[in-house]
Amino acid sequence: MNALNRKPGVTRSDTDGGARPDRDADVIVVGAGPTGLLLAGDLAEAGLAVTLLERRDGTTSNLSRALAVHARSLEQLDARGLADELIAGGHRLPGFQVFGKAMLPASRLPTRFPFVLITPQYEVERLLLRRARQAGVTFRHGAEVLGLDQDADGVTVHFRTTGEAVEEPAEGVGSLRTGYVVGTDGARSAVREAVGLPFPGKAVIRSVVLADVRLASPPDSPFMINAAPDAFALIGSFGDGWYRVIGWNRRAQADDDAPADLDEVREVTRLAFGTDYGMQDARWISRFRSDERQAPAYRVGRVFLAGDAAHIHSPAGGQGMNVGLQDAANLSWKLAAVVKGHSPDHLLDSYQDERHPVGTAVLRSSGAIIRLALVHSTPGRALRALGVQLLTHLRPLSQRAMGRVSGIDVAYPAERGAHRLAGRRAPDVRLADGGRLYALLRQGKFVLITPEGEPPEGMSTAPAPDRVVTATWESGRRTALLVRPDGYVAWATDATAPAERAAALRTALAHWTGSESESGSTSVVPAPAAARPLRPSEEI
Repeated sequence: MNALNRKPGVTRSDTDGGARPDRDADVIVVGAGPTGLLLAGDLAEAGLAVTLLERRDGTTSNLSRALAVHARSLEQLDARGLADELIAGGHRLPGFQVFGKAMLPASRLPTRFPFVLITPQYEVERLLLRRARQAGVTFRHGAEVLGLDQDADGVTVHFRTTGEAVEEPAEGVGSLRTGYVVGTDGARSAVREAVGLPFPGKAVIRSVVLADVRLASPPDSPFMINAAPDAFALIGSFGDGWYRVIGWNRRAQADDDAPADLDEVREVTRLAFGTDYGMQDARWISRFRSDERQAPAYRVGRVFLAGDAAHIHSPAGGQGMNVGLQDAANLSWKLAAVVKGHSPDHLLDSYQDERHPVGTAVLRSSGAIIRLALVHSTPGRALRALGVQLLTHLRPLSQRAMGRVSGIDVAYPAERGAHRLAGRRAPDVRLADGGRLYALLRQGKFVLITPEGEPPEGMSTAPAPDRVVTATWESGRRTALLVRPDGYVAWATDATAPAERAAALRTALAHWTGSESESGSTSVVPAPAAARPLRPSEEI
């Protein structure tokens, strides 16, 4: 029975095989952007009853600020069977050209997707929305969250509906009871406000203009960033004749709500690039300011934040939507494991431990790019020029920069004494049956990769088939590897003694998948408090 056919107030419980009459949903997600849609779809595919509340009325827009999908996000979409369709309608870039000459190349990234995909955010949302609907997510559009109350057993969400909700027409004030709430409702998050979390930070730049235009004389590069003493601009091609232009002019600062026009966009482009490339036919022009803010906590009891509700930063590097998608991928399998009774609640604390440092790092990296673009003094511009030279001529430096921007280099902390691969991103390795890892991850389960003939005979605990998929290396590698549903290594061992390997695997399965060990106890490996960058020499 999917979520659309459940009776109001009744959800399935995987822990006792019965219903929970005191809850309307296992999880309520607030906000139907890319982060919320991916999260809700994951949870529903895992068998949870999920309701998604969205303040907007349900109509779709062909306008959006995000346009870059990076390699790690494409890997996450591949693990959900969506990447190839998204790529087919997008435009591949070999990397980013920054400040005139420096190139951040994506072509050397160790991934199936060694490029930056330029595609509108609404195309990402379209695929994720379709998946969420097919999985049985219940949508309530026109639902504005007013507040929430949480206790030891759940959360009550209060909301006001305006207009007609898509699945269940209703008007007025209502409430829903749930086990957990995730706020993916953007920079002005009502969920964040409801739990009393601050959003410290500041505006980095104001009066940034954004437009989608056509260019009579397009540039040679499909994506460029450049800066002049008093301006900077970004130009990116959608691949269909339309270009996204984002620009800032130190000498033309207006209020956030002041209208922008095409002449203003032309002027800032000429200042930054020396030409406006024959700019014409704007289909969208807006003005915004760029803030750097991050919530101090991503979890308050049974309430979580993800995406722009948790962190916002400058558009430099095109990382915003991507970081939110990866927040959702990190949180979804953990919520599903806890709600279904496979893992204890403290597994959810690792979401903060793993993703908060990533958000901080993105604020710093995108902030560094924007501050370089804003440099006004002669010494500062000379320093920027030196940096461009270094990026241009030192390949390891440019590769490292692109690895961080793309998300490929993100690694999570591992317990002291863990295998060197623990916490690392797992690449899309080939398997003995001709398949590949990320195709198996589409089942939403852990993947155990072992040498031929393993798991070792004599194990008293076999992997639970509803939680773990088993596979064999294509090569003769002897490492045993347990990969989390979000594509990161949970555990690995190089032990060769059969008894030692069997014991280590039993412990790992108990810790990570909730299978009972010989002692009958279950636990989850706790994560330390800081992420570490991936070292190229540590590639799997």
